Parts: sequence; C-alpha cells; structure tokens
Amino acid sequence: MSTEELRRIRVLVNPKSGVRWSFKAVQQAIDTSWNAPDRDITYQFTHDVDDGIRKTERAVEQGVDLLLVVGGDGTVSSVGRVLVGTDVCLGTIPAGSGNGFARHFGIPLSPVKAARTLVNAEVKRIDVGLVNDRPFFITCSMAWDAAIVRSFDKMPVRGIIPYIFAGAYELLEYRPSEVTVEFDDGSEPLVVGDPLVCTVANLSQYGGGAVIAPHAQPDDGLLELVIARCQHAPLLIANIGKFLNGAITDIPEVISRRFRSLIAHRPDAGIIQVDGELVDSPANVRISVTPRAINVLVPTSQA
Repeated sequence: MSTEELRRIRVLVNPKSGVRWSFKAVQQAIDTSWNAPDRDITYQFTHDVDDGIRKTERAVEQGVDLLLVVGGDGTVSSVGRVLVGTDVCLGTIPAGSGNGFARHFGIPLSPVKAARTLVNAEVKRIDVGLVNDRPFFITCSMAWDAAIVRSFDKMPVRGIIPYIFAGAYELLEYRPSEVTVEFDDGSEPLVVGDPLVCTVANLSQYGGGAVIAPHAQPDDGLLELVIARCQHAPLLIANIGKFLNGAITDIPEVISRRFRSLIAHRPDAGIIQVDGELVDSPANVRISVTPRAINVLVPTSQA
C-alpha cells in the first residue's frame, strides 16, 4: 500500500519532544508535501502520555487512516500501543533525543525532511514485542542497560556522549542479579549470573546511534536477545565503537539469540526499560512477539 490511499490524516504533535525543532516548519512541510484535494489533514497536540493515548483512541474511532506522530520514541511507543491490531497506519516524524525507531528505518532525523520523505513512503506491517503483555516496538532491557535510562533522563542534553556518561554513572552503583532465561523451543535454559546487558530487540538500536542488535528484522516473526556479562565490561568498553558501527554482536563474549517467546526469571521484582521508559516489572519477565501486528510508514528503500 502506498501513501496515496491514506486520505484521513491526523498529525499528533508532542511539543515537549527533543530540544530544537520548529512546529511551524514541520507544519509547513506537511501541508506542502501531503496536501491533496482528496485528503483531510488535522493537527492535535499531546500534553502527556495519557492525553496522547486518549487522542489516539479517538483517532481510531473516527476512522483516521494515518497517524503522523511528531515526537520521540516514547511518543511513538505510547501511540503505537493503541494502534496494534488496527488498520490505522503509524508514521514517525522524529523529534526526540534518541529516535531509535526512525534510525532503524532510515527515516531522516530532520523533522522537516522526514515529513517530505514519508509522503512517498510505503506501508509496511511489522512485528510487535510484548513484555508482560505491554507492547514494545524497539527494545526492552532488564539489567544495567535498563538502569542507564534513569540517569540519561536527567541529562540536560541528548546524544550518544551523554548516554555513555549515564552508563558510566549507573555502572558505579549497579549490582547484578542472576537471570535464568527459558525459551519456547524447549532448549536448555540460559543462566547468566552477572548480566550487564540483557536486552530484547525488535529493531536494531536503542537510539542515538547505539546499535545493540544489528541483525534484528522488523517483520521476521522473531525477537533478538542480546546478553553481556559484567566480567566482560572492560572488553565492552574497549569496543564501544562497535555499538556505533553495528558490530557489537561480533564480540565473541556477547551472546545473541533469536526467539519467539521467553521467560526471564530474576530473584526479585525490579525496573525494566521499555522503548526508553522505565516501568516496574515482577521478578518473572515474559516476552513474546506478535508477528506483523501494526502498519507503519517506511521509506521506499526500506519497504
């Protein structure tokens, strides 16, 4: 399906996303690129997560064909959760700090350029992950890689350098807990006594250029588990460049496993990271994939 069939368009804007972008410029780009006699384009602003969810629900009820989200990964995730299982298409105009969703699909990181590019995009149906029944689209994490978000959210600026500083700060306080992973294929459980990185990826990266699962595909019906142990932290630090060039899983000590569903058993309940947001989780973390559960707009080179 091409964008020509998407005629009722709702633009949902998170004005708090990112630090430097102009709504006026984005609106002008959308109005210029998307305007056509048979199209209706309306705009709404989100004030918080709940407000965005309510407005997305109304958009579905009103028969909108395309929801263009101007915001970061958090906004994309909260809106996308409502659209799972519907025919409404999700378009992403990146205006956040990490923009992992947009980076994976090659959507321009300039909101204005993204608005112009997506008008010629294709509709693609992609997989959705579920962690404890909560949909996710990019990644979820259960170890130090989750705790990083806590410090990163406090940083006054965004990008890969602040992300590294946040990781270094959290590493000083991090105390690993054993994780036992049971896979749906009946294979022997994976026991990791000192997990440093324990991420499940639907798409390839956290955002900001940090690629955690370079081989993750959005429509293969599989998720990818990536694990690294605390004892290998010096090796990971020495190879930090591999996070940026998509070669992290080339490090022999990094475990990578593709799967359809798993249960990660931890000693205690704790926080996990879900698409850049910290959420509370019980000790047992259940993760699975729902194949091709949402329509998204992707540039034609990625379709």
